[in-house]
Amino acid sequence: MHYFKNDYSDGGHPKVLQALLDNSASLETGYGEDTYSEEARELIKSACKTPDALIRFVSGGTQANLIIISSILKPHETVISASSGHINKHEAGAIEATGHKVDIVDTPDGKLSPELVQIALNRFEDCHTVLPRLVYISNTTELGTVYSKAELTELSEFCKSKGLYLFMDGARLASGLAASDLTLEDIAALTDVFYIGGTKNGALFGEAIVITNPDLQEHFDFHIKQRGALLAKGRALGVQFKTLFEENLYLELGTHANQMATILADGITAAGYDFESAPESNQIFPILPNTLIEKLEQHVAFYVWTPKKEKSSIRLVTSWKTTDAEVQDFLSLL
Repeated sequence: MHYFKNDYSDGGHPKVLQALLDNSASLETGYGEDTYSEEARELIKSACKTPDALIRFVSGGTQANLIIISSILKPHETVISASSGHINKHEAGAIEATGHKVDIVDTPDGKLSPELVQIALNRFEDCHTVLPRLVYISNTTELGTVYSKAELTELSEFCKSKGLYLFMDGARLASGLAASDLTLEDIAALTDVFYIGGTKNGALFGEAIVITNPDLQEHFDFHIKQRGALLAKGRALGVQFKTLFEENLYLELGTHANQMATILADGITAAGYDFESAPESNQIFPILPNTLIEKLEQHVAFYVWTPKKEKSSIRLVTSWKTTDAEVQDFLSLL
């Protein structure tokens, strides 16, 4: 059975696992104050060119989204998201459970633009409604699309003009960086806060939250602790991110995942099939006859994404561990 269902079912990259083993015998201060976490923070600051950024590590993406958004918003404020956004569709109402509305906007490609954010702003006029304060985007999006530097710059400038904070979910940021002209330095300059996803790119688990806006840094550690996200053995996160940001491993793994997806997409196109959205990153969404999907499901694990009567789109996801042989086997089956 070949596995293209997600990019987090693989274990950790061998270098990450070896680093955890090598460093497990030393005694370290807890709660992220260990030497490995500090070294990892310095490596990330250097990569982002943000010496004054606040960087904290948490275990997962939903946890990062929940803590960041709830720390920013006051009780009467709301977060704007694409309707396909992870905080709207895949987090069991985690944001709403903190008392904050997720205001959604429909978008064909999963991305937000100034025009789409303005639609949300137009809905709220006075104190009888909630007040938009934060714009949530992800890169890559849930549809595998990516932001260009021009798109992110335009959105960032719009948010600043409207007094809105901009937050980028980076669960698949390595794939997004490898697929666009954006750099970590660009993202750090154009957002108020973002996070660097490790769970889906070589780490056993873990996300690195990067807060560049000093107005959002104060007391952030209290939010981490209150939400149960402050690991006593914070070194387990620090070691992993230190390894991922040494020798450019983080971007290397994202690039590999994208390359495997490109080969997969080219082969599917050559076989005569179209896609729900143009392949850009390590998530691709081919449209196949349901009879063919049923046969493929006997040999390949994947999600049926948009089921329809005769033809449906499926989601295929490649990872840092996907091999060319696995891709070629899928294409042969197809």
